[in-house]
Amino acid sequence: MLAAAMKLLFLPLVLFFSFIVSAKEFPVVEPKAAGMSAEKLAAVDAALEKLVADRKIAGCVVAVARRGEIAYFKAFGKADIEADKPMTTDAVFRIFSMTKAITSASALMLVEEGKIALDDPIGKHLPALADLEVYHKSGNTKADPQPTVRDLLRHTAGFSYGWGLGPVDKLYGEKGVMDGTLDELVARLGGIPLLYQPGTEWNYSAGTDVLGALVEKVSGQALDAFFRERIFEPLDMRDSGFSLPTDKAARLTANYSGALKPIEKPSESAYLKAPKMRSGGGGLVSTARDYLRFLQMIANGGELEGKRLLKAETVKLMTTNQLPEGIKNIAIGLPRPGIGFGLGFSVRTKETKLWDAAAPLGEFGWGGAASTHYWVSPKDELVVVAMQQQMPYNFIIENTIKALIYDAMED
Repeated sequence: MLAAAMKLLFLPLVLFFSFIVSAKEFPVVEPKAAGMSAEKLAAVDAALEKLVADRKIAGCVVAVARRGEIAYFKAFGKADIEADKPMTTDAVFRIFSMTKAITSASALMLVEEGKIALDDPIGKHLPALADLEVYHKSGNTKADPQPTVRDLLRHTAGFSYGWGLGPVDKLYGEKGVMDGTLDELVARLGGIPLLYQPGTEWNYSAGTDVLGALVEKVSGQALDAFFRERIFEPLDMRDSGFSLPTDKAARLTANYSGALKPIEKPSESAYLKAPKMRSGGGGLVSTARDYLRFLQMIANGGELEGKRLLKAETVKLMTTNQLPEGIKNIAIGLPRPGIGFGLGFSVRTKETKLWDAAAPLGEFGWGGAASTHYWVSPKDELVVVAMQQQMPYNFIIENTIKALIYDAMED
């Protein structure tokens, strides 16, 4: 009887400590242990609290890791203003184009396995995109060379998103390029000319969705299954996916306009069911914790907690400028001086006050349409994830806290 009672007494403790051992979480340390100043990080608190109080943002989650340890991880404001629901650090966000880096990593895994090559014409794997033409007023001409896998990764293939006012962008709208399945996207793009000869310009585009279609074709797996088996499970990204299961729906944040008017309420979100298109360019939801784990894998040169997803030399291609010599900067609307692009991330190539003055040389990152964003400084061993939900995209959190976070580093 006594033995049985002792087992019952200690069983909860055994289960508790088993969970602690098996749980995959980065160490949370005092800022000083990560080489950062607690006093200076307090300025981040004040700045974010002011953004909430001034109704510049509804709420946010910011995570800062240094040398693989979490020095700062806090939530501010509301996840849902109308429901008076506080933001929490495990809140789920629509990460939109932060999906792109995960799709890029997936494609590069297939490159490492020899299933595709960076300089393969995309038409080799997606026949609907063979023999693409380039738009000219006087008559289209054949793309020479044809766009490659490398072009998809660095946004130099010649595709568009249909945001512009020109004749090619008009065709994107008329054909509903982004409105169907991945197969339909590829088929429709096959009937639209490219904006320019591949490799001659940088243009943000549906090219990463094409890359997702290529991953599906070459791997023989749906993109959600590939992400889950090859990235999410190995990295323990437990809250990331193209849709949100019912038991996690309560953690989804509301999405807002710039004036903090609801665009999508959590209870009415399209992410509560499987999407029509598994968009490799912008379809995922995730958390600050999950995305921090993905970025730390990248920062570590392709490995996390003994699991290697990518080779170090592959990660270098992702995180250093890979644009052809004639392309000096990237631009979305406005040029971004001093910013190039690797095979998946934007990269600071030149220090300048003309764009993102706080960013050091070598910093890489990107963001998503609802103003989620991240940056990584390899030389500082620093990874930052900042999540909010506000459209159109704004840099308000990054511009407010980036310099403060860099200033808080003490060594």
